[in-house]
Amino acid sequence: MGLLWSMRPVPGSREGLRLRKRNVCSPLLVNISVYRGHVVEGFREQAPLASSLTERWYMAPGLQRIEIREKGVRGTLFLPPGPGPFPGLLDIWGGGGGLVEYRSALLGSHGYASLALEYFAPGELKSSDLEFNYFETAFNIVKDHPQVMPDKVGIFGLSLGAILTLLLAAESSIIKPSCCVCVSGNHLYPRGGSIKEALNMRSPKIRLDENNYEIWRDMGLPIPDDLADKIDVGRINCPVMVVNSHDDQNWATVESSEDMAQMMRAAGNLHLLTRLYYPDAGHLIEPPYTPHFRATKFVKDKKEKVILLWGGQTKPHSDAQEDSWKKILAFLEQNLYSSPTLKAKM
Repeated sequence: MGLLWSMRPVPGSREGLRLRKRNVCSPLLVNISVYRGHVVEGFREQAPLASSLTERWYMAPGLQRIEIREKGVRGTLFLPPGPGPFPGLLDIWGGGGGLVEYRSALLGSHGYASLALEYFAPGELKSSDLEFNYFETAFNIVKDHPQVMPDKVGIFGLSLGAILTLLLAAESSIIKPSCCVCVSGNHLYPRGGSIKEALNMRSPKIRLDENNYEIWRDMGLPIPDDLADKIDVGRINCPVMVVNSHDDQNWATVESSEDMAQMMRAAGNLHLLTRLYYPDAGHLIEPPYTPHFRATKFVKDKKEKVILLWGGQTKPHSDAQEDSWKKILAFLEQNLYSSPTLKAKM
């Protein structure tokens, strides 16, 4: 699979590109070609010695893709083939905004009714889009679906989505997730404020590297001692898996998870926490074989585009994506497919 995770933009491409599949209903077409000599700008004008076109599918046969516009919630629900009932997942992506479907399509292909949630447009991080009840309503849309087992619904979050996942698990009085997966997130959240306000307050801590890429990890440091600045993870009563990387240049995720462990130990619920650490991986831990990009363009608001440094070294990061995905799927199966009857249907 190294031909996939090691892919790079064509030499001469504009800076900050990132490969993402927008339309999961069609395969990602990868043309593998062999050329004489080294890869240089303009190499595609040469005749390849050999070529082969491969298809990478995100949707298994029979998987349904259903657009959700219900009770003010926007997203896409992926339903496995068959009558069900299926375990459910609320899939929350990060601060880039928009609707990202490819992880939910893969989760649906593994037997989960997965709702890819859209909660703000790119560059429009409004506090109104982060109202708590929006995410509770989205969770209940999954839970109340006739083909979903209402007592087997989890939450899967990346980056900003992981913060919201922890917030829902700890603070919601009306939803009870069966388990949570938090990738490259943290537990910092100001009481009575919004995430946008918290980012603006800490923005002076943003620094630049030698390429003028923005590094955000210092915004989360030092980890505050005041509980009013953090999610009270001691109140979580479901299994939680956190996936973090030591070379994450976007958030201080490792330091945050260590503080989470201390809080949960003091509260007596540390047994619910599973931590995965990867030494040389970066922030964007995605499904396996997704190409690694150490820095990419990011829309901070409508008027400003920057290049963020995510971190990670290509081979260790790609190994982390493969290893964590296997362990995440095992974690979800353990906590959402605990019924022998359900397992027999897989």
